[in-house]
Amino acid sequence: MRPGMPGPGAPGTKAKSFGPSLRRLAVRLAPEKVYLAIIFVLATTAVVLNTLGPQILGRATNLIFDGVIGKQLPAGLTKDQAIAGLRDQGQNRLADMLRGMDVIPGAGIDFGAVGRVLALVLTLYVVASVFTWLQGYLINEVINRTVKRLRADIEDKIHRLPLSYFDSTPRGDVLSRVTNDVDNISQSLQQTMNQLVIQVLSVIGLLSMMFWISPTLALIALVTLPAAIWVTTLIAKRSKPHFIDQWKYTGLVNAQVEEAFTGHEVISAFGRIREVGQEFDQRNEKLYQSSFRAQFISGLIMPTMTLLGNINYVLIAVVGGLKVATGSLSLGEVQAFIMYSRQFSAPLMQVGAMINLLQSGVASAERIFEILDAEEQQPDPAEEDLRPLERGRVAFEHVGFGYEPDTPIIEDLSLVAEPGHVVAIVGHTGAGKTTLVNLLERFYEIDSGAITIDGVNITDITRDRLRSRIGMVLQDTWLFGGTIRENIAYGHPNASEEEILAAAKAAYVDRFVHALPHGYDTVLDEEGSGVSAGEKQLITIARAFLAKPSILILDEATSSVDTRTELLVQHAMAELRRDRTSFVIAHRLSTIRDADLIVVMDKGRIVEQGSHRQLLAARGPYRELYNAQFAGAAVGAEAVEVQ
Repeated sequence: MRPGMPGPGAPGTKAKSFGPSLRRLAVRLAPEKVYLAIIFVLATTAVVLNTLGPQILGRATNLIFDGVIGKQLPAGLTKDQAIAGLRDQGQNRLADMLRGMDVIPGAGIDFGAVGRVLALVLTLYVVASVFTWLQGYLINEVINRTVKRLRADIEDKIHRLPLSYFDSTPRGDVLSRVTNDVDNISQSLQQTMNQLVIQVLSVIGLLSMMFWISPTLALIALVTLPAAIWVTTLIAKRSKPHFIDQWKYTGLVNAQVEEAFTGHEVISAFGRIREVGQEFDQRNEKLYQSSFRAQFISGLIMPTMTLLGNINYVLIAVVGGLKVATGSLSLGEVQAFIMYSRQFSAPLMQVGAMINLLQSGVASAERIFEILDAEEQQPDPAEEDLRPLERGRVAFEHVGFGYEPDTPIIEDLSLVAEPGHVVAIVGHTGAGKTTLVNLLERFYEIDSGAITIDGVNITDITRDRLRSRIGMVLQDTWLFGGTIRENIAYGHPNASEEEILAAAKAAYVDRFVHALPHGYDTVLDEEGSGVSAGEKQLITIARAFLAKPSILILDEATSSVDTRTELLVQHAMAELRRDRTSFVIAHRLSTIRDADLIVVMDKGRIVEQGSHRQLLAARGPYRELYNAQFAGAAVGAEAVEVQ
């Protein structure tokens, strides 16, 4: 973590509200508007066909009921004569019911007509199912392409973020956002959009048919709707903060696991396993509590909607039965209405369940949008200064920089590195040595002054061109998953086999690689398992050899190699540094005696500079560092002799 930067536990920005985040997520579907139009047509057609089904099925019920009643009436009479006869017998209610029916006295059930109606209904349902399947298939295509673009946007955004963003954000949390949160968005959209269009259209279609059959029953069915909306909104509002916490603590748990896994050896060596376990338990408990509350509260939507639906069903059944008895409606129409009312409850319950899923998906979307909205590094210049950068003359001109605006790290620093010279940068920990070379690479932007290479301001050229002229070997080595050959060639992907082998021999990688099972084809993981820390560092040095940069930065590049290997590497470095400007950050002052210029830094300022002899003769800070280092070694030697 850089000085002045907030720690991993620093709170993130406040989450956006549900509505704007949902609309922003919906905007990402805009490139699929043609497919969305086709999906809408398919969904509308499927809903219309499904909605017509109960009404047509009610005709079959009427045919059967009419046939049963007609069979019980004397043949040869007309319907009006049969009704008049029932009224003469005092059976007025039965006469009213018969008046609303299409019966032929003495005739039984017309099974042919019933069969044709059932065949029509079956055809409608089959065609509707096919359209629904096509709609679901296209929605999955649309969502997967949208999520693919979202992942690509996140990847591009990460490459545009400044290094300071990653200094202040735990890697595990970033990984959780890029993986878990994106997957959650995908799943939420797939489970909601696949039904959302159909359910909304179903509500409209069902309401239309219900009002067409009986406005009175339709109004009764709508009595519970305001209560359902109110309950759903209330529960969704209560569950939203818990969904946000759920995914926040998911990121924190992932960060904890990633940190514990990476530093497992250190944790074990210092006996901190119990403390790390306790911290994990605390975060895991918070994740459990937030997840339980989110799921429990949002889970109340379905049973509440079911209860309201059952109350609605009872009211419709009672009033519908009375209307059949009075002849206002046929039995088939009441049957169709009851089917519509039950279907009407189902979309409402589905919408309630989808709001539950959307709460989780939008909470993840907010975390993704925080990355996409993060402040980016300064863009590359629109018109690049194309002057060549071959000589490697580097000049820092009154440079000022701080990780935080009110906390300057480097103040009014001026320094010139001539082409082909070796500039060693020394100083106490936190003096600003690594910060200086990070500014040269434009990992951070300076607050004042200028840095030039061969007279060209580094802000006037693209970062890719700038960094292509700079080779860097860090104290913390990093290898990628792949073979040793591929790791060396990372500095120059188009290098020939001869160039790779030459770089390996120059960095003394060739000395140990033949002892490995598969030589240069030995596969390493990202942690470099299978080779020692010193061998990993030699591989990174070979990578720098192969890149053949104009400017070379060595940040404690030989700190992990043994003394004998260090002498060999120093000799190789002398060849590598020839005709190149080199910046060497070193704590072991014995390794930089031959530097053309030694710069002593303290609290972001250059307090002394010159050659090794000049600085020793000046009896200043460098001499104090030098004497302290070797005096410490002498004291250690005397202690060994005493023992």
